[in-house]
Amino acid sequence: MALMTSMRDKTHIILYTLLAAFLALIVFEWGMNFSGPAGRNGQAGSVNGTPVPYSEYEEIYRQYSENYRQSNPGADISPEAELGLKEQAWNTLVDQKLLEEQFRKFRITIEDSEILAAIQRPDPPQIIARNFMDPATGAIDRARLDSARKDPRNKEMWVQVEDIIRRELKIQKLLRALGTMAHVTDREVDELVLRQYTRMSASFIPVPYSYAGDDASFPVKDDELRKYYDEHKEMFLQPPSRSAEYVFFPLVPSAKDSLLARSELESLRGDFASASSDSAFVSVQSDEPGGADRTFDRSVFSPEAGSAIFGSPAMRPGGMIGPVADQGAYRLLKVKQIVTASQPVARASHILIGFNPANRAEAQQAGAKAQDILRQLKGGASFADLARRYSADIGSARSGGQLGWFRSERMVPEFADAVFSAAPGTVVGPVATRFGLHIIKVEGFDRSAFVGSALSRNIRPSTETAESVRRIAMAFQMDAKDKGFAKTAETEKREIAKTGDFTRNMPIPSIGYSEKIASFAFKAGEGDLSDVLDTERGFYVMSLTGKNDTGYRKLDDELKSAITTELKREKKGEFIKKKLQALVSVPGATLQKIAAADKNFSLFTADDIRWSDGFIPGYGVDRPLVEAMAGMPVQKLSLPVRGNDGFAVFMVQKKTLPEGLDPALEKAAVAPRLLQMKQEQLFSEYFASIRKQAKIEDTRP
Repeated sequence: MALMTSMRDKTHIILYTLLAAFLALIVFEWGMNFSGPAGRNGQAGSVNGTPVPYSEYEEIYRQYSENYRQSNPGADISPEAELGLKEQAWNTLVDQKLLEEQFRKFRITIEDSEILAAIQRPDPPQIIARNFMDPATGAIDRARLDSARKDPRNKEMWVQVEDIIRRELKIQKLLRALGTMAHVTDREVDELVLRQYTRMSASFIPVPYSYAGDDASFPVKDDELRKYYDEHKEMFLQPPSRSAEYVFFPLVPSAKDSLLARSELESLRGDFASASSDSAFVSVQSDEPGGADRTFDRSVFSPEAGSAIFGSPAMRPGGMIGPVADQGAYRLLKVKQIVTASQPVARASHILIGFNPANRAEAQQAGAKAQDILRQLKGGASFADLARRYSADIGSARSGGQLGWFRSERMVPEFADAVFSAAPGTVVGPVATRFGLHIIKVEGFDRSAFVGSALSRNIRPSTETAESVRRIAMAFQMDAKDKGFAKTAETEKREIAKTGDFTRNMPIPSIGYSEKIASFAFKAGEGDLSDVLDTERGFYVMSLTGKNDTGYRKLDDELKSAITTELKREKKGEFIKKKLQALVSVPGATLQKIAAADKNFSLFTADDIRWSDGFIPGYGVDRPLVEAMAGMPVQKLSLPVRGNDGFAVFMVQKKTLPEGLDPALEKAAVAPRLLQMKQEQLFSEYFASIRKQAKIEDTRP
């Protein structure tokens, strides 16, 4: 049922989130020994005064890391991924400690007999279902389970499994204990079912914020900014933060590094050509996994590399092509079979015009802009020049809108349908997608493909290159120490960039996460200059420009600008609301009379308006407006209501249910699910409150 699916998709169930966190830590094979936590002295922190041993944190992090490596074979754990795993491990450990407090508070215990009964149920605990369910039947393989339990090699492991089951059963008991406080009324069920399936016909007059005039007409004073900040301070909570200026010295491979990568592949040509197992050879020698015994078409490569590869005279069974430079690597390809792709790939360029679909004025402006671009194209203007000038897709705009070769599934459906149904050389559009309006130049299609294997070697900066860049960075740092950071950057014509505010455990925009940068920033004083800080991408020299340990974001220029925008929006909204309120209050007021009162007003009428997704046919998605319509009696003129982009007045002409719908049947199905959802929401909010009030001390290094 649609409603059941919708509710299931939107429900946040912390119960299963917590269980997943526990179960994610159990990585084992039945019949093998289970090793306990690694020992380490010291504490990772405390939760409500209870020490958290570092050994527990270290073990959880270790197992999350192992899971990550299993899910991403061959991939290194980047600094950002490592930070994420550490935070995930710490949060899991804190949640466990808080849950244990709740178990004690509610005196929740689990007997051994309850564990045995749970295992024997048709729906056993997750750790059992995960390892012993027969995927063909969906039933537990009892014989295999009994064999594993009796195996003496699993004695220690079974103790760990029972502990996981005990935790799961405790959480379920806690959920039931709290769930008794949740209940569902017949009125709630009736309203939910009716709202989900009701289709409305309505007329409305939307008035966007732009109607109120220019921003200059709604000035914001400093005391208004401060008042808003003080009244909404909870919105600006943040951990201690820092800000810095920096000069970046990027690690860019030299021509010598590129030649080395190419030479390495050339030296492997003979062995690769004669290898009996391409899969084994590629897994050992290639920098990129998954390149063996697969089908390649032009979409796999950059346009330039694709032209060189598919135009090569060695494009035949047994041929060796390359090394070919492609997207920061060299590739050596071994061709086994020439094939024709079942689906073509396309090459196209586009010009993207972005706009807010909820803002009708913006949508109209975007449409007019698209038509102007089409007129210029018909007049002989260069598509590439117009893409560089107008396209909101910055990445492709630099290359004249070029998107390269692509398969249909790589693009959103509307874009793909337009491209793959057009003729080569044509311009189509504007095509509307969730990204905006696209004007597309279809350049061609291709079905060329081959089955083979690819050996890749990434072009990396050598140690020699890295040391050369490091020396340059060190020379800059020494001069900056003597002459000043800004003056040295000006003398050497180096760009100074700003980090903005960042916290101890967050990636820095344009930089990413770096332990060395974070360590400098949170130990230094304002104005301090860093040593040369090395990262995978290059070297940084930083000057600390700001410290904030208040627990709140500072009311800086950036935040003032954001608050000013919001206050201007509120003032415009109040202006529009008063205008509409006055018109609605006129005796005998109708939508037609209100629309006639101002030439800038437009009256819209739509059928099949759906509360379930907030969609108004012919207008767009406006959930606040549709929500108001759903709660309004028919044939009654509304007061002004806030929509996505301004205010509106409306009248609902009728509300209908689809033919054949049995409301009683839907209510019977929805009621238990709604109760479960409310119970889980209650538990989620309760646990979030417990975590917010907890005294959590994080002393990890």
